[in-house]
Amino acid sequence: QVQLVESGGGLVQPGGSLRLSCAASGSIYSIIALGWYRQAPGKRRELVAGVTTRGDTDYADSVKGRFTISRDNAKNTVYLQMNGLKPEDTAVYYCHAKTTRGPHLYDEWGQGTQVTVST
Repeated sequence: QVQLVESGGGLVQPGGSLRLSCAASGSIYSIIALGWYRQAPGKRRELVAGVTTRGDTDYADSVKGRFTISRDNAKNTVYLQMNGLKPEDTAVYYCHAKTTRGPHLYDEWGQGTQVTVST
């Protein structure tokens, strides 16, 4: 199994920036992709950004040009740099790892970190 621990959430004004971090531990070798999801009250959890072990990235249309995902393989950590934050970015952000064991794929989740964009 993989354990994921997020940090970096908080309260920020519109237009501000935050950087989220997610440190992975455990069966690191089984990770094939890392990413960030978010869930706002009353809404479904949605993909924000993802990065594969090859370095390929993917972003939700709503965050393209504002958010950047990156990973430090030496530290087993994935980051989400969020610039130009908007009130609609307010949500709990979850770190996610797609892992493989044999022929099966699994989803591992962090505990979540709150991001609030407000005046």
